[in-house]
Amino acid sequence: MKLDEIRALGDGELAKQLEDAHQELFNLRFRLETKQLVNHRELSRARKQIARIKTVIRERELGIR
Repeated sequence: MKLDEIRALGDGELAKQLEDAHQELFNLRFRLETKQLVNHRELSRARKQIARIKTVIRERELGIR
């Protein structure tokens, strides 16, 4: 999901997306430890997605956008 798409979401949807992203990261870490993860780039992709969502939430708190 791109930054513009994230910014278009409402506050409740952002919270849900953040929760889903954290769950995905947990599952990826679990798969990594059990040697079932094939593409290691998925981990960094999930972390970046969490960072994007948190950035938008913080911008709204500060009233930047």
